[in-house]
Amino acid sequence: MDIKITKTDCPSPKPDSSTLEFGKTFTDHMFIMDYSSDLGWHDARIVPFANISLHPASTVLHYGSEIFEGLKAYRRADGKVQLFRPIENIRRMNNSAERLCLPQIPEEDALYILDTFVGLEQDWTPSAEGTSLYLRPFMFGNDESLGVHAVHNATFMIIASPVGSYYKEGINPVKIMIESEDVRAVRGGTGYAKCGGNYAASNRAGEKAEKKGYSQVLWLDGVERKYIEEVGAMNVMFKIDGKIVTPKLTGSILPGITRKSCIEVLKSEGYTVEERLLSVDELFSALESGKLEEAWGCGTAAVVSPIGELMLNDKKYTINNGEIGKVTHHLYDILTGIQWGRLEDTFGWTYPIK
Repeated sequence: MDIKITKTDCPSPKPDSSTLEFGKTFTDHMFIMDYSSDLGWHDARIVPFANISLHPASTVLHYGSEIFEGLKAYRRADGKVQLFRPIENIRRMNNSAERLCLPQIPEEDALYILDTFVGLEQDWTPSAEGTSLYLRPFMFGNDESLGVHAVHNATFMIIASPVGSYYKEGINPVKIMIESEDVRAVRGGTGYAKCGGNYAASNRAGEKAEKKGYSQVLWLDGVERKYIEEVGAMNVMFKIDGKIVTPKLTGSILPGITRKSCIEVLKSEGYTVEERLLSVDELFSALESGKLEEAWGCGTAAVVSPIGELMLNDKKYTINNGEIGKVTHHLYDILTGIQWGRLEDTFGWTYPIK
């Protein structure tokens, strides 16, 4: 693949790592590639970061033909930059594209694009503790006509943002509200795809939770409204009576890469991990009996986020005395240690930028 690179004439100053927020500052360049049903993918280019122009009838604006991914580049102690399991993001993006009738990108091409783009922007990768360069690949349909149909024209882009911690609480336990009215997704829908509509539809419950002082919403299944699914922008895990329990992937839950990594680390260390249906009743029964030992969310943005309190119908439940659990902290240390190059990558997950 040939990628045309046009560098900016006005480089921006790098931000102070101590003031970084999530997704507020962007690097000097962005990647763009076009698709048409007759030409396929073409005109791959890296250009100065700028606004984009869309036809008012573009498919994405009217029918939500859009998907995205999220991954990070990390600055190691030796100064080099590496990615964490990028091929998993590429495969998930292609699965999302298939569900939304958007074109897929060959894995080797997508990896080459990431390597080239991050290689150009790697100086933006901060080195302070807990910081990274967040990468946002996304794709949208842009047919210039109204009408519901499969996409014939699309655009794929990547932008990047140097970031600090996703939650202001950092690794400290967060408070989560269980949502009993709205649902995030149903089986057969787009729950397993990483598309914007899933997140837009979650905002109402998220706003309600925030007004009550909670960081995220814990979603229940869309049919029986009793089985745990995921937490806001993260998957969720529980340590119950010595075993790790996480909702199984039924098609309405996003197959998280951090979730997959947690499971693989835990199994390698001898933990019993159960991927199964977990009801609210079972969860609170375990809490009341003292068998619910820990709970945490896991995702690219926050890595691992301990849950210290759950609230259902205005009744509050404290988990592990509101403190971070041993397994939760261990997973955070293992994953961030591998991501930042502080620990040996015995799983073969890291991808060094050339």
